[in-house]
Amino acid sequence: MGGQPTTIFLLSPANLKGKRGAMLFNPAARFRLAQELRSPQGAAVGELFSFVSGLYFRGKLAYARAFGHAASGQASVYVISAGGGLCRPEESVSLGRLQAWATVSIHHDNPHFTAPLVRHASALREQVERDARFVLLGSIASDKSVMPLSEALGMNLLFPIEFAGLGDMSRGALLLNSVRERRELAYEPCAGR
Repeated sequence: MGGQPTTIFLLSPANLKGKRGAMLFNPAARFRLAQELRSPQGAAVGELFSFVSGLYFRGKLAYARAFGHAASGQASVYVISAGGGLCRPEESVSLGRLQAWATVSIHHDNPHFTAPLVRHASALREQVERDARFVLLGSIASDKSVMPLSEALGMNLLFPIEFAGLGDMSRGALLLNSVRERRELAYEPCAGR
């Protein structure tokens, strides 16, 4: 098969329990995104998580959109949610759904987090060629996302080598610089890290 391999990016979720999450959930909030979240159509997951996480999630989303490659009709960017499995960044969520995600512990031992994630990742794995790359843009220092994703994706689950030892802000800056320089990072399997 010629051309670029399918590369699908899996973006770790933003922490909805912090100060910026509280701003979104504040019923008195008047800024555009909070009002959009309360509307019948809701707000896009990518925009919500970018607001909550700031530089890091914006970097992940920009990088994934710049370097994701998938077959026609297949998405190349997915956001991991707490309790909702994988979502497209453009998918709209309601206030109630986002509040429900905020109550789910993101941990590899929590089936409310892992079951939908494994189900969605497994289904996605079946839709692409055998050599497709699934790149986790998130921390590999803990098993919270790595374990369930490894169960579904095996050796096809990769991470950017340069992430090792970096904090969230540094990773976000690295990703944004890579987009600016049009330089895709090198990846290695999460298994055996």
